[in-house]
Amino acid sequence: MAVITLAGKEFAVDEDGFIQDASLWTEEVAKGLAETEGIKELTEEHWKVIRYLRDYYQKFSGAPPIRMVCKQTGFPLKHIYELFPSGPAKGACKLAGLPKPTGCV
Repeated sequence: MAVITLAGKEFAVDEDGFIQDASLWTEEVAKGLAETEGIKELTEEHWKVIRYLRDYYQKFSGAPPIRMVCKQTGFPLKHIYELFPSGPAKGACKLAGLPKPTGCV
């Protein structure tokens, strides 16, 4: 397992860069992960998606279906991809500190 440094702390990550302990996530960690995804600045729209994903994960211990993300944030799928170019699973879930999703996100 690889280790990366974000916000001055070391984190174990999988082969795709997902942090392995979601409880260590902070907004500073999200900003550091954003840089690894080529996102220069997290806007309020990014945070809306990230916060929704975090809230859902804390309640259900998994990532929500992408249709639910779109419905709850009010963003069409195309806009989610504009915000997170690597997609809702690889990009958005990674920045939210969630484990790599196994199903449809």
